[in-house]
Amino acid sequence: MNATGEPGVMAWQAAPPFTLIEGREIHVWRAMLDVLQGTHAAALSPDEQQRAGRFRVPQARARFTAARSILRSILGAYLGRPPAQVLFQYGGKGKPCLAPGNHADDLRFNLSHSHGVALYAVARGREIGIDLERILPGRDHERLARRFFSAQETAAMMALPPEERLGAFFRCWTLKEAYLKARGEGLALPLASFSVSLSPDRPAALLSVDGDEDEPSRWWMTSIQAGPGFAAALAAEGQPAGLRLWEWAAGPPA
Repeated sequence: MNATGEPGVMAWQAAPPFTLIEGREIHVWRAMLDVLQGTHAAALSPDEQQRAGRFRVPQARARFTAARSILRSILGAYLGRPPAQVLFQYGGKGKPCLAPGNHADDLRFNLSHSHGVALYAVARGREIGIDLERILPGRDHERLARRFFSAQETAAMMALPPEERLGAFFRCWTLKEAYLKARGEGLALPLASFSVSLSPDRPAALLSVDGDEDEPSRWWMTSIQAGPGFAAALAAEGQPAGLRLWEWAAGPPA
């Protein structure tokens, strides 16, 4: 992690044979779902298999299955248990977490996937959220910003040169989504009720939250370079001691 708190050009690394989260570290894993389709599919729970069966498009069904299977394998590696024995429960707004009695040292996680790429964030003792979006240049992003972003964010975006606004839009969107996912509130918290930094020359940060002047100091944010054509961001409670980016291969660390 560089001096500004941004990962910048940090490289995705192959995971060592065995890895632990040291203290206040955060680990982020990247997986290519189309390459890893079918990986550990038998590990899915009955409800996950039912959810997979609701996808009518085979590719979407295969990507969902791979994403959940890899999540189970990643968490199983940290917990020291088979993927099929990792048990989940869900918050009131649907955020997944580990069920009581099956996790050690308060392991927290979040995931996001888009167009065949998945990101998984893992930490201990702190809420985290991660968002991944495919950059789609054909939409009217300035209109979407005026509709969904705060006035502060919209003004900052429109102050940029036109060629920088698309990247700023997705930087802002992913930071906002990561924060919402970390809080576990979904869209119950309006997107325009809080502001994040979006200019490329400023570190990622939560700038303000309507009605709660202390909230920004609780959270750390960063954008992540997930690959060409994608934007991604991470939000976490408190400043981490380090950020590690791991590439998921065909199976978990041995």
